[in-house]
Amino acid sequence: MAAHREAAHRKPRQRLFSGPAARTAAAVALAGAATATALEGAAQADPQRTPAQVEAEVDRLYHDAEVATEKYNGAKEQAAASEKSLDALRDEAARRTERLNAARDALGSFATAQYRAAGIDPAVRLALSSDPDEYLERASYEARAHDRQAGAVNGVRRQLGDLAQLRARAEDELTVLASRRAALEEHRDTVRAKLAGARKLLATLTAGQRAAYERSADAAHGGGAVRADRGTPRGAVAAPNARAAQAVAFAYGAIGKPYVWGATGPSSFDCSGLTQAAWRAAGVSLPRTTYTQINAGQRVSRSELAPGDLVFFYPGVTHVGLYIGGGQMIHAPRPGAPVRIAPVSEMPFAGATRVA
Repeated sequence: MAAHREAAHRKPRQRLFSGPAARTAAAVALAGAATATALEGAAQADPQRTPAQVEAEVDRLYHDAEVATEKYNGAKEQAAASEKSLDALRDEAARRTERLNAARDALGSFATAQYRAAGIDPAVRLALSSDPDEYLERASYEARAHDRQAGAVNGVRRQLGDLAQLRARAEDELTVLASRRAALEEHRDTVRAKLAGARKLLATLTAGQRAAYERSADAAHGGGAVRADRGTPRGAVAAPNARAAQAVAFAYGAIGKPYVWGATGPSSFDCSGLTQAAWRAAGVSLPRTTYTQINAGQRVSRSELAPGDLVFFYPGVTHVGLYIGGGQMIHAPRPGAPVRIAPVSEMPFAGATRVA
């Protein structure tokens, strides 16, 4: 192999083309460079796709990002629950360790006293005693103390067993936490990748095409906060109760705030973060994700909707809004589209839930 490489190095350099051959080589080189440039441009702009196809792909990526966002929200909630459980187990283990150490110290003191007194035979101690009745009373006390010592030993054993079980539970919870944190990172990476893909595709459109896409997306998601707010007067449909009214009022106050995935307010929201924050303002604690919020109350049909109801969309229950009446909802649509009012009919309806 080494000999072959040496032979290759000793191979005489080929002579450069000259005359017509040189012109032919130059033409081939220029053609190759042009082809490479065209391929590079295709990788960036992808001329095989029409603007409509690019827009459809961007919509798909945004939807996929929202699906991943809800999974991220769920994993984050689960990781927080695991952290809380682990902290509680560790605190309990610390308290039980303190009690165990106190019991050990007491048992050690008792054992030391017993050791010191055990050097004389009980019969001899009775014979030497000036007051046999006092001795017998002391002996009875020592017997009871011995029983207490046996109980203390058994208590220490039980505490050791309980502490071992508690520490095993903490180790299990630590393993669960590590798994949930890994899932959290995975879903975070997926969201970022989907959004980056959408931005990259939008960059292949001209400025006019991007503006047209944004106008189309705005129309599809309610036509913008200001126009939709004019179309549906605030409070036009009365909420069924005070809490629902508070949730609706909060949602109105959030109109115009940006969509940020994973956000629960107060300055930005994702879809389930908005509905959670709205009902939290009304004193009701909702779970974090769309697929858990749908089970947080009583299911209602589309024809029974009332202000404050949660309305869900897409087959996987991946989007949610807060119904405000008149076939309208307030929701956080997607990146680049702030919180706004939109028709419930704009997306595939998946169900509705009445919280309170």
